[in-house]
Amino acid sequence: MKIIKKERGSVYCNDALWKVLNTQLTELQPSSIFILTDENTRKYCLPYFLEHLNTDERLDILEIPNGEAYKNIASCTQLWDELSTKGADRKSILINLGGGVVTDLGGFVACTFKRGIEFINIPTSLLAMVDASVGGKNGVDLGSLKNQIGVIKNPYAVFIDTHFLQTLPETEITSGLAEMLKHGLISSEAYWEKVKTFDSSELERMTALIWESVEIKNQVVTNDPNEQGLRKTLNYGHTLGHAIESYFMDLPHRKPLLHGEAIAIGLILATYISSEMLGFPKQKLNDATQTILHHFPKVTFDEKDIDSILTLLKFDKKNSHGKVYFILLSDIGIHKINCEVPNGLIYKAFDFYKNY
Repeated sequence: MKIIKKERGSVYCNDALWKVLNTQLTELQPSSIFILTDENTRKYCLPYFLEHLNTDERLDILEIPNGEAYKNIASCTQLWDELSTKGADRKSILINLGGGVVTDLGGFVACTFKRGIEFINIPTSLLAMVDASVGGKNGVDLGSLKNQIGVIKNPYAVFIDTHFLQTLPETEITSGLAEMLKHGLISSEAYWEKVKTFDSSELERMTALIWESVEIKNQVVTNDPNEQGLRKTLNYGHTLGHAIESYFMDLPHRKPLLHGEAIAIGLILATYISSEMLGFPKQKLNDATQTILHHFPKVTFDEKDIDSILTLLKFDKKNSHGKVYFILLSDIGIHKINCEVPNGLIYKAFDFYKNY
């Protein structure tokens, strides 16, 4: 079993993790156990989870609809009501079994119900394993604006069982890969070279890459838990990526983008901007662009789309004093935070993406 041991929020991966979970539940002695799922994880993941859970406590299953559109305060209100109706108290525990929406929203519900109950994250998607479930960010969207409401608090523990990845469609695997590619760009050439040839059919190698990605994120959030400096690097590609994701959520005539699909575009745009502003090597820009486009189909944008996306930038969480700040790179693993980027260069970045 792979372990990242922490005072709070330790991460366990594969092998004996279920034994550890059952031991921890025995030690915690919760007054009641609630398991949060969405429609998909209730169907495809809950039976496997229950097979490995060993407890005499009564279990209550909570369910939200599947999808980013339900990561909102209305879903929280529904869950707070259910917890209250079913007798949850401050010694209850919430186990979040699902992807990033479930772990983000479930963590926020737990942190705010009765001023905070205990919670555990069991990520079932690649995106949640390498990103959403680790680092203590819990929250919801405000309309189509990503992650505007939330708190930072680590779960009691995180349990990663890569068996759950077998339940995912390939598009969801690819979506999670975007965050792993980001980890490569912000951390080291060594990891970038390994992750850019990611292949979900190579299970052992995939598991090793997932764990290395978790270690990269953990190292960053441990050094900067409240996002004062270093942790901002985890937002590489997300300033435009989140704006693109939000924009597509509001378009009835266009299919919404998965988080990773939007972030993949944001990574290309940010790397182009980095090359223009900080001298990120052109050869590595081409390598990154080719790698990302190999995994993610190109999306079309017209000038009206880009205008609307730029308008959404004002809602980015990293903004301060009315200024939009980007994370940029001068090379792989060498970052600069709080960069102001002129709109003209952003339009050029979209042109680069379109014409590549």
